[in-house]
Amino acid sequence: MDQTTKYVIKYKLNDERRFEFAQLKTGSKEEARAVLEAMHGQTGDVISEVRVSKPL
Repeated sequence: MDQTTKYVIKYKLNDERRFEFAQLKTGSKEEARAVLEAMHGQTGDVISEVRVSKPL
C-alpha cells in the first residue's frame, strides 16, 4: 500500500478562499490540483492559487 500524508490544500474557488484536507502521496501542487479538480472540476468553477502544506 502506498504511503500518504495528510496535507492542507489552500486555494481559491471562483476568487473565494477555501481549504481542504487531503491524503496525498507527494504533496505536489499537481497532485493537489488533481484532487481539487476531481471535487470541483465538473461544475466549471475556476480553481486558482493552489498551495499545499502539512497541517500543524
